[in-house]
Amino acid sequence: MLRYSSPLTQVAIVGLICFLTSGMFNALNGMGGGGQLNTEVASNANVALYTCFAVGGLFAGPIVNKIGPSFAMALGGLTYALYSGSLLYYNHQKQDGFPIASGAILGLGAALLWTGQGAIMLSYPSESDKGEYIGIFWVIFNLGGVIGSIIPLALNWNSTAGSVNDGTYIGFIILMGLGSLISLFLLSPHKVTRDDGQPVIIQKFPRWEEEITGVIKIFLDWKMLALFPMFIASNWFYAYQFNGVNAFYFDVRTRAFNSLWYWTAQMFAAFFFGKLLDWSKFGRKSRGILGLTLITIILMGAWIGGLFFQLTYKREDPNVNMDLYNPSYFPRIILFIVYGLYDAVYQCFAYWIMGALTNDANVLARYTGYYKAVQSAGGAISWRIDAVGTSYLVQLIICWALLAISIPFALLVVLNIKQTNYDSKSIKEKVAATNNSEISA
Repeated sequence: MLRYSSPLTQVAIVGLICFLTSGMFNALNGMGGGGQLNTEVASNANVALYTCFAVGGLFAGPIVNKIGPSFAMALGGLTYALYSGSLLYYNHQKQDGFPIASGAILGLGAALLWTGQGAIMLSYPSESDKGEYIGIFWVIFNLGGVIGSIIPLALNWNSTAGSVNDGTYIGFIILMGLGSLISLFLLSPHKVTRDDGQPVIIQKFPRWEEEITGVIKIFLDWKMLALFPMFIASNWFYAYQFNGVNAFYFDVRTRAFNSLWYWTAQMFAAFFFGKLLDWSKFGRKSRGILGLTLITIILMGAWIGGLFFQLTYKREDPNVNMDLYNPSYFPRIILFIVYGLYDAVYQCFAYWIMGALTNDANVLARYTGYYKAVQSAGGAISWRIDAVGTSYLVQLIICWALLAISIPFALLVVLNIKQTNYDSKSIKEKVAATNNSEISA
C-alpha cells in the first residue's frame, strides 16, 4: 500500500493536478483555436501566454523555492480556469481583449505550476526511478487531454457550429478549479521520504540574491546552452499541428476526436519510454543514447509523413472540414497519432536529461524554470508566426528544422552524463544536513 508521504504518491498527485489544469488546457488548445472557429483570437492569446510564460519561467524557480510547490501550483491552477472563462466570454461577446489578457495571466501562472511540477517530479524519485516517474506523471497528465477531448466530442457530436458550446467551457472551468484546490494537499518536501527511509534532498531556502545568481549561472552552464535548441523546439510545433492541421482540415467533432487520440498516444509513449530510460541492463549514458536514437527515428518518420500531407493543401485554400466518417480520414488520424508519440518521448527525454544532471531540488527548480522559459519563448514565436498568416508549409519546415538541429546538441549533453550523482560531495552534505535538522527537531 502506498504511503501518502512516498515520492510516488506525491508525483501521482502532481500528475492529477496537471491532469485537471494543463491537461484540460491541452485538450482545448489541441482542437485548434481554443475550440473557436476564428483561430486568430486563440493564436494571439497564446502569443501573450507564452511570452509571459517565458519571462515568468526565469523567476519561477526562486518563487517556488520560497513559497513551496503546493501553494505555487494552486495559484497557477487558478489561472487556467480564468483562461477557459475568457473563451466562454468570447463565445458571446466576440471581444478578444479578455482572452488575450487572461492568456498573459495564464503564462505567469503556468510558470509557477510547471516549475513546481518539475522540481517535485525530478527530485523526489531516486536516480534509478526517474524515467519511470516521468512516464507515470506523463500518463496521468495526458489522461487530462484524453478526458478533456471526450468532453467536447460528446457535447458537440451533433453540432454543425464551428466552435464548441458553452457547456464545454463551463466543464473545463470547474475541473481546472478542482485541480487548483487539490494542489493544497501536496506535502511539504521535508515531509516526503523514500521507501528506504531517506528524505528527498532539500536545503534551506537561499537568499533572493543567491537565487537570482543561480538563475544567471544557468545561462553560463554549457549543458543548459546545449539543450537550448531542444527546449525551444519542444512546444514550437503546437501552433502548426493544432491550427495548421487540426483546425484547418477537420470539422469540430473530428478535431476533438483527433485531440483524443493525440493525447492517448502520448500516454502510452511516455509510459514505455520512461521504462526504457530506467532499463537497468544498460548504463545511464547508454540509455540516453538509445532514447535519443528512438526519438530521432520517430521524429523523422512523423515529419516526412507530415510533409507529404501538407503538400496536398495550402493556407489560402478554403477550410476542408473533413469528417471522421470520410473514407480518406484514416491515414490522417495515423499521422496525428504519430505527432503525439514523438511529442511525448521528446519532452520526457528533456526532463530525463535535466534529472540526470543533478539531484538537488533547488537546482532542478531553476532548470525546469529555464526549460519552461525557453520552451515558452519558442511557443510565443511560433504562435505569432501562425497569427500573421505564415504559410503552413513554411511552418512545417521551421518545426522540422528546429527539432532536427536539437538532436546533436542533446547528444553532447548525454555523452557527459555521469552514471550517478550520489557521489557528489555537496549532495552528501545536504542529505546529512537534512538528517541532522530532523534529529534536532
